[in-house]
Amino acid sequence: MLSTLSPSLIHFFLLVVGAAILTDPATATDHIVGANKGWNPGINYTHWANNQTFYVGDFISFRYKKFEYNVFEVNKTGYDNCTIEGASGNWSNGKDFVLLKKPGRYYFICGTGGCSNGMKVSIVVHSLPSPPSASISATKHSESTKHANSAAAEVTAGRLSLMVVCRALLVGLVSSIVMG
Repeated sequence: MLSTLSPSLIHFFLLVVGAAILTDPATATDHIVGANKGWNPGINYTHWANNQTFYVGDFISFRYKKFEYNVFEVNKTGYDNCTIEGASGNWSNGKDFVLLKKPGRYYFICGTGGCSNGMKVSIVVHSLPSPPSASISATKHSESTKHANSAAAEVTAGRLSLMVVCRALLVGLVSSIVMG
């Protein structure tokens, strides 16, 4: 059956399967803005954001009425003044997933006038937490143990970076398919 499929469909399938294998869904969180209230006017998104912890590789998702609202990623000035000038990203599907690729502060607003009615949120994204380490005894570790620990940390960091890249590719691929 595989031989009857087009090469592009096979590549797509392999990409999706590879991304699914390489990404561990237990390590990423999808933060739905406003929880069950969604992305709508009159909601205290500052309060919502203060009760969340965002990490690199997580998603922030916006749920709203398509064609009524949208989402723009802006800088602090755009956030403070509810302007989209110089926006670095925009979404308008009504169910938008934004991958949080790097640590730092992110600003999102609604560009259809909702910003002035509270439709704006600012979040802080943290670096991935370090893997738990065993308590260090008072005795000296051998050089081989030190090298093994260093190599393990490098592998963990490389795997986490690969997971973030694969998630970004998968989200971009799915978005391009959905958008047509």
